[in-house]
Amino acid sequence: MKVTVIGAGYVGLVTSAGFARFGHNVTCVDNDTDKIAKLQRHQIPIFEPGLEDLVRDAARWLLRFTNQIPGDADVFVIAVGTPSLSDGSANLKYVVEAAREIGRVIRDGAIVVTKSTVPVGTARLVEQTVREAAGDLVKFEIASNPEFLREGTAVTDFLFPDRVVLGVRTEATFDRLRDLYPTVPPKLIIRTNIASAELAKYACNAMLATRISFMNEMANLAEYVDADILEVQRVMATDDRIGARFLNAGVGYGGSCFPKDVRELHASASRAGVSLSVVGAVHDANEYQKAVLVRKLSKHFNRRRFDGLRVAVWGLAFKPDTDDVREAPALTVINMLVELGAEVVACDPVAIDRARGVLGATSKAIAYVYDPLEATRGADALLLVTEWEVFRLIDLRAVYDVMRKPPVIIDGRNALDDVYARSLGFSYYGIGR
Repeated sequence: MKVTVIGAGYVGLVTSAGFARFGHNVTCVDNDTDKIAKLQRHQIPIFEPGLEDLVRDAARWLLRFTNQIPGDADVFVIAVGTPSLSDGSANLKYVVEAAREIGRVIRDGAIVVTKSTVPVGTARLVEQTVREAAGDLVKFEIASNPEFLREGTAVTDFLFPDRVVLGVRTEATFDRLRDLYPTVPPKLIIRTNIASAELAKYACNAMLATRISFMNEMANLAEYVDADILEVQRVMATDDRIGARFLNAGVGYGGSCFPKDVRELHASASRAGVSLSVVGAVHDANEYQKAVLVRKLSKHFNRRRFDGLRVAVWGLAFKPDTDDVREAPALTVINMLVELGAEVVACDPVAIDRARGVLGATSKAIAYVYDPLEATRGADALLLVTEWEVFRLIDLRAVYDVMRKPPVIIDGRNALDDVYARSLGFSYYGIGR
């Protein structure tokens, strides 16, 4: 099939390269000329394990990058960003622009698929926009195919998905879109109506965000009742109605999906006159949790301000194996530390450039280093925010040797060996322990 993907961002790139791997002839379109020029040279603008090789292999035969939308596609896939507006709702500006451009070139029989995460009812808006640009004589179909990609494992998630959701109106459209995924077992391809497909994406992300916020609140309680959240987690995981995933307590969720989608789901419900009190509470709990490390630091030193303190922060990306810092808890932590007078040394294997762009490259209170040991040199405290493997494996004895004495570790992911850390002389604080 001839597939045109509009959007060369995170979802668009993975989708384009993935469909090409499936054997389709794919054109990836973006209006950012610099980005397209780099992609034509096989330079990937984001860090995602396996993506560079996938794009390079696909671009040899079946994938090309351009600024112009070709009109001969069998399927047009909208994979542009939907950032949050000030009220929490999704900004559909780029979706509408993509639909309008598709309408100017679309031919009879094509299918327009929304893969971007969009509110329920967006497919109707896309259909209307394409129709206005194309005219009444052009016959096309509309569908929803939400993405379920996890940053850090997106390539595997696309090539070997645990489900593919196709929101369609007709059996014929379903059959054609199912051909986009020739290697996916039929039992994993779920047919729904369009509204259900749009809502399912939000429901999945909101459920996962709810589990995270719930466990964080349980962890906060555990600290006051002499319980250990890791033991509580182990008990919960044995219940097959609950399962073991997304039970880790920490400093809250971030990234491009959970925060935005939780806000939009709540905003959509408000527009519909429906109360989603649980979803609203999930967001509030997560915002509170992002400051938990700073509260622990304040309690340890028994001071409200951190003037004169040097604090090493391990981890800037919102999760390991990505350079995405959008709404990353580390940024909240660092901003709070700087505001309270601390000198911060920030460390991350791949996300420093992106974090510097958000936090400000010229701030005298923030230094950036790639070496985690160097980051802790002369520090009074170490805050672990993102559980990169390099941080888990570091020699804590060497860290102890280079820090000011007595040193403190505040482990925001319960990733380090607390018993060993204390045996070395660290004051150690985890989450819910």
